[in-house]
Amino acid sequence: MGTVWSVRLVAPPGATEAGLTAAIQSELDAVIALFSPWEPTSAIGRFNAAPAGPVVLPAAFWTVLEAALDLADDTDGAVDPTLGALVDLWGFGPPGLRPEHAALPSAAEITAALAVSGWRRLRLDVTAGAALQPGGLKLDLSGIAKGHAVDRLSETLTRLGATSHLIEIGGELRGAGVKPDGQPWWVGLEPPPGAPVPRTVAALADIAVATSGDWRRAFAHDGYLYPHTIDGRTGHPITNGVASVTVFHASAMLADAWATALTVLGPEEGTHLATAHNLAAQILTRTPSGVTEHLTPAFRALMDDGDAPA
Repeated sequence: MGTVWSVRLVAPPGATEAGLTAAIQSELDAVIALFSPWEPTSAIGRFNAAPAGPVVLPAAFWTVLEAALDLADDTDGAVDPTLGALVDLWGFGPPGLRPEHAALPSAAEITAALAVSGWRRLRLDVTAGAALQPGGLKLDLSGIAKGHAVDRLSETLTRLGATSHLIEIGGELRGAGVKPDGQPWWVGLEPPPGAPVPRTVAALADIAVATSGDWRRAFAHDGYLYPHTIDGRTGHPITNGVASVTVFHASAMLADAWATALTVLGPEEGTHLATAHNLAAQILTRTPSGVTEHLTPAFRALMDDGDAPA
């Protein structure tokens, strides 16, 4: 999936490092076989390459796809799992990065990619377990699949008796249980590079956290930074100044997806919607006078409780 993973855990009696590692790798392989657009034989790769018509998808695929579509509905498309053509066009997908000195996508190219995208174009036949490929539509679930993988690993480790663990995949984390010394899993929230904001640490006690940042998977062109998060309403990378969004949630999958959605929506609309959904969210925005911080009441409550002290 183009990123790295790490797991720290308290092993149950009788478990071996090799056995636990094999179980973790098996789950990650299963996620790749479902959701990696870099793998032509994955479920998502087969759908994206399919001609117009119904495409049967594995049962495990539906949990993530339906969650992404529900959030697309809740956020009016700020989370849109159908933007693969635009992701590829801007150099963030399987075709690879745009050449360093290449021109930016033209208006005609963006219009063409938008024409085959859009979550409302995707139709599902749940009874048949199939999604209707309208022709040229490319799914991209990168904004939710990593969080889903974190949840899967946590469930697997709990089932194997490793009930105390800390999992990270590409900036999405989930902590469960406590360490042998009784301390929770403390993690530092990654600030935007060079941003003069206080370092924040949080205790992940049966909760997940996801951070979306504009410095990850970005490219510079004529002195301007183009982040990988695409606004499906415009077909362009975001230009709202959002540097990072951090969301705490019981589900790493939903924390991951909401972090993406709030990044697209921006500080005002994003903070309002996150507050309406009682999300613990922090939005950092670059302004001419420096980085500004927007916190939802639920995020402030975590800090007041000592779960996310600054």
